[in-house]
Amino acid sequence: MPRNAKNLARHELIGTIAEIVSSSNPSLEGVRGRVLDETQNTLKIETDKKVKTIIKSQCVFRFTIPESGESVLIDGRKISASPEDRIKKRFRR
Repeated sequence: MPRNAKNLARHELIGTIAEIVSSSNPSLEGVRGRVLDETQNTLKIETDKKVKTIIKSQCVFRFTIPESGESVLIDGRKISASPEDRIKKRFRR
């Protein structure tokens, strides 16, 4: 199943473009780059200058799907699970 706006939270996030829209840490707001790695609680985002490790539960992300160009807002608390466990999880709409 290809990634799209409706199912992105259940897919692999590596390779998408992520931007932090809001965060409990104001210095992270506006950070934008490609997702390089994902763990249960963090995302590693490659920015222009370096790789930043971001805690998922503290942020709201805007993900852009490279294949289609679609943009999706996702609360980091909804994706705070390991990628393999998140695939099985059911989400409320």
